[in-house]
Amino acid sequence: MAGYDEYAAAVRQLSARIREGERGAVAEAERRRTLHAGVTQLGQRLAAQEQRLAQLAATAGLPAVPDPAPGPGSAPGVDTAPGSAPGSAVPPGSAVSPGSATGTGAVAGTGVAGGSGVDGDPAVVLAEAGRLVDEVDRLGQQAEALAQRPALLPTWSPTARAVAVYVGCAAVGALVMLLLVVANGIGVVDGITLGALTCAGLPLISFVAGWLILGRWGRPALATTDPPRYAPLGFFICAVAVPLAYCVTLLVFRLVR
Repeated sequence: MAGYDEYAAAVRQLSARIREGERGAVAEAERRRTLHAGVTQLGQRLAAQEQRLAQLAATAGLPAVPDPAPGPGSAPGVDTAPGSAPGSAVPPGSAVSPGSATGTGAVAGTGVAGGSGVDGDPAVVLAEAGRLVDEVDRLGQQAEALAQRPALLPTWSPTARAVAVYVGCAAVGALVMLLLVVANGIGVVDGITLGALTCAGLPLISFVAGWLILGRWGRPALATTDPPRYAPLGFFICAVAVPLAYCVTLLVFRLVR
């Protein structure tokens, strides 16, 4: 009986080890499937980021960035695991488990760890890569938000920006009008020319200048349509400001005399 008891104990011990090995194999297969799913998700996010950056560059008129040259992992003659992404090389002598979802998770983990100089758990490397992708997403959203703003007075509303531009152009027109008044006083410009420029020429030139400035520097880099330029408002400002400045100038000269 002692021999039978020893045999039964050995069988139970062997059965326990087999079950433990099966549980370990299941856990390892699940870990590899999780890594494979994580690598696939990161690949999809990176592809989406690349596509969005290409769209932003094309909209902004920037030249396209060429694809990087293939690294050593994708050189001819280097073996890759079946179903793995291009460039995820398998070092000589490394084995890929048949139950590891075609080995992509293990290979990707090895490739990332080897490429970044980190000798650790592939899950940790994958988590760090996910964090970097999240940071790229955040920076990309910030860049896109900045690209939605115009170069001229980016924090102002479109109406306030238009008013500021037209008022500035009208102020320049008023300054030119003052020079014409001085030129008229010394006989260089006659009264008819001064009146025509003050009432029509300078206001129209000021309005056109404001219109062009808003179209050039008031347009966001990613805008697909022309920005609002508020033509009636701008024409009213320029048509009133320059003649009004002329009247104020005449009044000041009369008071000074």
